[in-house]
Amino acid sequence: MGFTASKQDESFRAYALQAHPLRVLLTSCGPLALFQALQTVFKILDALMASYIGSDAVSAVSCLTQITLMITALGSGLAVGGSIKISEAYGRGDYDSVRSRVATVYTLAVIVSVVLAIGMVPFAEPFLRLLQTPEELIAVGAGYFRVEILTLVVNFFNTVYLAMERSRGHGKKILALNTVVVVVKLALSAIFVYVLQSGLMMIAVATLISQLLLLGYALLSMRRDEGAFRFSPKNIRMDKPTVLPILNLSYPVAAEKMLFAGGKVIVNSMSGNYGSLTVGALGISNNIGGLTTSWHTGFNDGAAPLISQNRGAAKYRRTLQLYFWLLAVDVLIGVVGLAVVSQTLPYLARIFAQSKNNFDQSFCDAIVAIHRWEMVGYVTLGIHSATTALLLGYGYTKLTLLLNVSRVFVFRVPVLWALQRFTSLGEEAVGITMMVSNVCTGIMAVIIVIPVIRKIVRMMRAEEAPLTK
Repeated sequence: MGFTASKQDESFRAYALQAHPLRVLLTSCGPLALFQALQTVFKILDALMASYIGSDAVSAVSCLTQITLMITALGSGLAVGGSIKISEAYGRGDYDSVRSRVATVYTLAVIVSVVLAIGMVPFAEPFLRLLQTPEELIAVGAGYFRVEILTLVVNFFNTVYLAMERSRGHGKKILALNTVVVVVKLALSAIFVYVLQSGLMMIAVATLISQLLLLGYALLSMRRDEGAFRFSPKNIRMDKPTVLPILNLSYPVAAEKMLFAGGKVIVNSMSGNYGSLTVGALGISNNIGGLTTSWHTGFNDGAAPLISQNRGAAKYRRTLQLYFWLLAVDVLIGVVGLAVVSQTLPYLARIFAQSKNNFDQSFCDAIVAIHRWEMVGYVTLGIHSATTALLLGYGYTKLTLLLNVSRVFVFRVPVLWALQRFTSLGEEAVGITMMVSNVCTGIMAVIIVIPVIRKIVRMMRAEEAPLTK
């Protein structure tokens, strides 16, 4: 076919392969990290609106969010697997493969979305009961969950679209688009909750409307695009050579994210032994932690395609340079976050414990009791995040599956079970469990990445050997 890239895409490819690694990371991943941080702030504001309705609403949102994340894992896995294969072809300048993979990944996203809508929407409440969601939370959040499923259907496609944009280095565009989405969502939520005095379901409706706006933009953008990233139905390739490599990379990521979110659902259920408010306190603790770890996520999202592009161009030494610079940035973020949150935690907890009716001191105490332990893992989560970017960039999705499944089902669920069975600790046991999980995951990431780095060094030397003769 002889497809070519647009001037902008070709320019970014040269920049990603040649500019100083730290500069590339900061300029390409910085906007993504900033958005993730802003999104966490927006989630916190969303939680505050739920807390205005009541602490039971906060607990319902915290519990149901993990269930929706478990379902979202299918789209996230497809987005990651597709972007790795697209970035790989993009890095080596194979624009024919880029275009066919882009069209195929979008088509797969549509198929998964349709299957999800048919399979999930009619069976929302039975599905919640199957996951042993507390009945009081089902009563509060069933309508919210139904609307969230519709949002997931839309978000499947949006997730893939944004992954394609990340592969092209469009961090600023993603930041602008997502900022508009969350501002619209928050504005609508504020109107529904504070002005119209609506219930929890309308917060989900606000999310659905905002995601539909992004979907509309994505559909228009795909058709107007130029070069190898332009979507065209005639470029769809549903054959084994195109689809299987994408699915082979996608299913471990989807399984990892689904099992990780499923593990959180189990932890929420176990935390319910201390009362439904503990489930909400754990969710708020996760949101507070997100003020730091969201920066890790943003850099991870942007760095994995960069590493994949450089691998596609056989620049193995440069992939390691990107990794070690990313590791330094993520560790620094963890240190700063730990210093700031350790000083402000009581004040943050008080904000969430205030509803329209009263201040809930027990809810505030539960948040502090959990997060003062959870925040110890900020630095090790930075190590885990950087390592995950390297593994994804090289297509080692089965290793990321092992790492993140161990995080929940080796270092979290068994630890909480042991603390509940053999100690008299209250909700503080949940915080200790989070600390053990996050610290051990960082240590395991170091153990896993050492042989991977050695393998990359061997590839690097083999590539550079002919040049030295």
